[in-house]
Amino acid sequence: MLELAAADNRILVTIDTDFGELIYLRGIAHTGLVRLPNTRAAQRIVLMSAVIERYQQALEAQAIVTVSGGRIRVSHYP
Repeated sequence: MLELAAADNRILVTIDTDFGELIYLRGIAHTGLVRLPNTRAAQRIVLMSAVIERYQQALEAQAIVTVSGGRIRVSHYP
């Protein structure tokens, strides 16, 4: 999935927690990742609007944005 998104220059949005491992431990290329673990489906659209508005530049710089428990964490792959 990460490779497909990267090939299309797209940010991957997921509820899966394994993508961080693929990026950090295995060095899989990506063009940005938004993780929404433990988030209700009804909240995801609202949260994504806020994430895109607030963290667009970070995502364009291939950041990993994790939204969990009311917190938003932005990580950058070295």
